[in-house]
Amino acid sequence: MSGSHSALAPYGWDEAWADAFAPYAADGLLPGRVVRVDRGQCDVVTAGGVLRADTAFVTPHDPMRVVCTGDWVAVEPGGNPRYVRTYLPRRTAFVRSTSSKRSEGQILAANVDHAIVAVSMAVELDLGRVERFLALAWESGAQPVVVLTKADLVPDAAGLAHLLQDVERTAPGVPVLAVSAMTGDGLDVLAAVVSGGTAVLLGQSGAGKSTLANALLGEDVMDVRAARDVDGKGRHTTTTRNLLALPGGGVLVDTPGLRGVGLWDAESGVGQVFSEIEELAERCRFHDCAHRSEPGCAVLAAVDTGEVPLRRLESYRKLLRENQWIVAKTDARLRAEIRKDWKRKGAQGRAAMEAKRGRHP
Repeated sequence: MSGSHSALAPYGWDEAWADAFAPYAADGLLPGRVVRVDRGQCDVVTAGGVLRADTAFVTPHDPMRVVCTGDWVAVEPGGNPRYVRTYLPRRTAFVRSTSSKRSEGQILAANVDHAIVAVSMAVELDLGRVERFLALAWESGAQPVVVLTKADLVPDAAGLAHLLQDVERTAPGVPVLAVSAMTGDGLDVLAAVVSGGTAVLLGQSGAGKSTLANALLGEDVMDVRAARDVDGKGRHTTTTRNLLALPGGGVLVDTPGLRGVGLWDAESGVGQVFSEIEELAERCRFHDCAHRSEPGCAVLAAVDTGEVPLRRLESYRKLLRENQWIVAKTDARLRAEIRKDWKRKGAQGRAAMEAKRGRHP
């Protein structure tokens, strides 16, 4: 790694990025990592410091191809305005569907190694929302980590252990940590997890993401406001995505609170969140089993024995159906096939229920 580029090492620059950038270096462009994006411009950290650059050259009309926080980019060495010419191929990308009626994805952060899902202990635990965040995290290519924030608000150790177990059952293959930025409990473990790469903080407003970021940074960099006592919701303290180098190593991206977390082509991510259901499904009698009323359904058998909670199966169905519909938004033929399939399975389910009641058609 060259001496000038070694200044970027704290932000994740490595030999692989240097190799990918080589053609742009030959053109006299500068490598840098995007630390903040707003209104068509971005702040880019380079070997010579932070530069302000325009992103107009990078397909601004496509929300999936715009420059985003975490991108490694090629920047002009001078000019007024200075422009980002391109970004390097992303290793990972955290994407959700937009709130618009059109089928569009919105990229939230790029080149992330760990997706930290912050869940506040100040409000009732919503396992369905945790599963939704985890599906997006797995789909991004990053390793999810669930952090139960404000753990000091659960004074009963047994109660906190019970909450941890609930989340662990909901998040197979995912580390689950209880952390308190107020007391410092659990922070050392989390700092060790994120020290080896780039981590993005995800969660609803009021989940304590900015407080957690400040604790990891060791200083009050991010603005923090108290959550409302009535419902524990915050007020979108963070309004942009900011990339920050951590003193103990690693890079952190703090994001605004996400009220809406729509899936975006996340079938693989959903499958990883519900891996135990997908494994059981391989033992079903029918390969296209919908796990509703079909004979020989291994998933329903596991629900009957209590091995799989009914809530979890219902969440699995909901996320799969939502994801399937999002994917079909841009494909009229697929949309028609899905409607036809839903009607067929609905008719099969009604027929099975009637048969159980002794009213054979």
